[in-house]
Amino acid sequence: MTTVAVLADPPVERAVLSSLTPTPLSATDTVQLYEALLADVCETVQHGEGELLVNYRPADQTPVENPERVLRTLLDDELPKPGAARYEPQVGESYSGRVGNTLTHLLEEEGEQTVAVVEPTAALFRREHLGTAMMKFRSSDVVLGPTPSGGVYFAGFTKTIDFEDAYKTPALETIANRAVDSGHAVDFLPTTPTVVDEESLKMLVTHVRARLTAQRLVPARTAARITEWGLRVDETGSLVRE
Repeated sequence: MTTVAVLADPPVERAVLSSLTPTPLSATDTVQLYEALLADVCETVQHGEGELLVNYRPADQTPVENPERVLRTLLDDELPKPGAARYEPQVGESYSGRVGNTLTHLLEEEGEQTVAVVEPTAALFRREHLGTAMMKFRSSDVVLGPTPSGGVYFAGFTKTIDFEDAYKTPALETIANRAVDSGHAVDFLPTTPTVVDEESLKMLVTHVRARLTAQRLVPARTAARITEWGLRVDETGSLVRE
């Protein structure tokens, strides 16, 4: 079983999705959206038979005193197997450092064969993506899931790389280069957005609304928020709230 770390922040104002204000969403709305995104992603990991590791920033890097308790309170009511989820604090100052420390610890100290990191705002990440990654690991050492902007929503490894500044923009190319420089074979998953700003939120809203119309699978909690708020992209390309 692959351990999949979701690098989560406690869902409180100013700590999550702060780049979405001002938009049609209020600060309270952005927290609720983050909660929905995070819960959908964590549920997908468990449905995909991944071992979920909720990897959170420690209290001295967040505006809450007990980030693990905040996250457990949210996810215990949302996950299909809440007792199977692991919670561990991140170590490192930079995002690249925290990712690298988590993955290196799992591979080298815990002896995991395959490990991955998934962004908590990659709502369109499906268990099929995780299954595809597992197949690709048979012939590749590194499997990356690109975002439309050149980032990564999924980064999976059977071997470590040099993680210093590995998420430097464009992260997809940077990590691929590091992997190849280390002699590792690299493969890719389908492209899917993460919510990092208004443009990526518009992309997610459009995808979710289209999938709802076509009666296809959607991230349930995120889709419910989009529907509740009446979010859509109008004919001018603007994000509006009906």
